[in-house]
Amino acid sequence: MSKYDDASWHYGGDFPEGLPEKNGATHTGMFLNWCIQHDLISDELKEDAQEEIKKLKRREITGAEFVLDSLDGKFSASDLNDMGNAFAQDYYKDDTDFGNRFSSFADDYVNLFDAKAEENDYEYETFYHIEDTYENYDLMKQIIDYRFGEWQEYKNLN
Repeated sequence: MSKYDDASWHYGGDFPEGLPEKNGATHTGMFLNWCIQHDLISDELKEDAQEEIKKLKRREITGAEFVLDSLDGKFSASDLNDMGNAFAQDYYKDDTDFGNRFSSFADDYVNLFDAKAEENDYEYETFYHIEDTYENYDLMKQIIDYRFGEWQEYKNLN
């Protein structure tokens, strides 16, 4: 089983002091939340996390909370269906042909929130300081929607 991300890779490494471990899953949670909203998840995940998915869709929990509580901080290929995995392989993973031609999820994430911070006259200390909020998810969702459209054209899926 291929693992895309693991919150422990983030909070277990060079992680800023004083931040909650949840911040190591903020970016992953935003991507997986988008996948759930677009029905790109596996039947197994739908079955195993049925109640949590409902809470996520009602915005009672965030994507990061879902990743930590339902997936033990791990995001892997078994969480997505075939289309979801194909997209994640090209967009979520770093250094792919699609990512190099268009952009990767990590680059879009950093660029979006750096621009937001700049507009508001501040700067995020690190990638992990980006707040796990639905306001931020809604901004990132627009970028992922756009990249998904580009990806579908790139793969001739339209």
